[in-house]
Amino acid sequence: MDALAKLVTVLPWWDWFALFAFFTGWAGYAAFARRRSTVRPSLLAASNRVRRQWMLQATKREVRVVDGVVVQNLSTSPSFFASTTILIIGGLLAVLGSNDHASSLVAEIPFAARTTSLVLDFKLVLLASIFVYAFFRFTWSLRQYSFGALLLASAPERDEFATLGEGARERFADRAGGVVGLAAESFNDGLRAYYFAFAAAAWLFSAWAFVIGTVGVVTVLYLREFHSSALALMRE
Repeated sequence: MDALAKLVTVLPWWDWFALFAFFTGWAGYAAFARRRSTVRPSLLAASNRVRRQWMLQATKREVRVVDGVVVQNLSTSPSFFASTTILIIGGLLAVLGSNDHASSLVAEIPFAARTTSLVLDFKLVLLASIFVYAFFRFTWSLRQYSFGALLLASAPERDEFATLGEGARERFADRAGGVVGLAAESFNDGLRAYYFAFAAAAWLFSAWAFVIGTVGVVTVLYLREFHSSALALMRE
């Protein structure tokens, strides 16, 4: 508590403003993207429709080996990022453990702000917290892909679907496509955290670089999710 009270007095108002802008930008953009996707499909929403169509087509195939391979390949991305995130968190914790050396190292970075060890620790804790959040999202995405693989493996045979009728196909596509879509959404959240981690790293230079980095990340995310060439092709 004493350290927190000291931090409140040590950080100038522009640093607190930069922190407020960062969390407002992150949470605000996430809420905006969810609401905006109901009016104008985002890249994630457009790809989720393709995932549902994929699961619908899988019910019409006699052999679904390719579908299982695709689910496995999709799960490799969150697995890779989860492993990488663990290494990043370990590196940040190691830097926190060598406070004096970290302070001198940051001081040697061109244009980096000269701060106290307490402020530097706070900035590193913020970065570590972002990557911890990303790790949980990546691992949850990995589990959801495994749930999707289970649904795909437990699907009735093609002839059985023909007997059950088109309604059974639609219900299966909704369930399996929905689970795989949730996995993609969790993975997207983890990637978004990586983007905002770059903005947080700009805080090592100055509070205004932190604000500019946050605005830049939000702009890049918006353009890629709602105005990218990939989205135009996915919507066709």
